[in-house]
Formats: sequence, C-alpha cells, structure tokens
Amino acid sequence: MKIKRIPFLSVLVLLVMVLIGCGSDSPIGKTINELAFEKLAGDWSYGTNGQIILDGQDVSLNYVGFSMSFTDGTYTTTNGGDLFKATGTWTWANETGGSINLDTGEEVTILDLSLTSFKFSFTHTGGPVAAGTSGNYTVSLEK
Repeated sequence: MKIKRIPFLSVLVLLVMVLIGCGSDSPIGKTINELAFEKLAGDWSYGTNGQIILDGQDVSLNYVGFSMSFTDGTYTTTNGGDLFKATGTWTWANETGGSINLDTGEEVTILDLSLTSFKFSFTHTGGPVAAGTSGNYTVSLEK
C-alpha cells in the first residue's frame, strides 16, 4: 500500500489561512494617543516645581495659583490670566501623542508627560480671545 504525503508547503499555507481567519477584527491594545491621554487627564498645577517661562524668563508670579485640567476633548484653567482661556477644547495634532491643538489655534508641544509631571511649550502670538504677552512659553505642571 502506497501512502501519499501532503507537501509541507500545502500544510503551512493551510495553517496560515486558519490563523488569519481566527484573528480579531479589533486592534490589539491602545493607541499612542489613548495611552498619552491616560497620563494627561486630570488636574495639573504648579505643585512644588511648576513654573511658566516666557522667552527664558520665569513669569510664574503673573499666574499665581495657575492650574489646568484636561478631560476628553475639553480643558479648563484657573488663574490663566490673559494667556489661557477659562474653558476650551483641544484635539490631538497627530497620532504620536506628542502635541495637541487648542481651540485658540495654538499647537502645544508636549515635552514631558508622566502620571505626575507635564511639561509643554507653545508660541503665543496674542489675539482676540487671550491677549497675553507674545513669545515662546514653556509650562511645567504637576499632579
């Protein structure tokens, strides 16, 4: 009696097709933006090391008690003076979790983001909503 062998390549192709057919339609894990938002969400303030720097000069005393809070798509600020709106909206600028766009038209670059520290920079040009002093700002906050 002669036994016919199934070619190895045929078995391999069949195995790959079965594995692909059993795959999930939903993506595995969270996106980079979702992971970044888990850190960004919540209340931020000066804490012990927070500050606002304008073109290399500490201007934190112009924003005593400044705080900022992020929820999904909205933000609020306290004591933001004429630099930050009291409430507004934001969106991710891209898929890398590295920058956000505020409804004021400013793009905020995230320099450092962890569960306890948030450092970001942006260029402010003044305008009708939040005048503020024009220049390059770097803001350091803590949870």
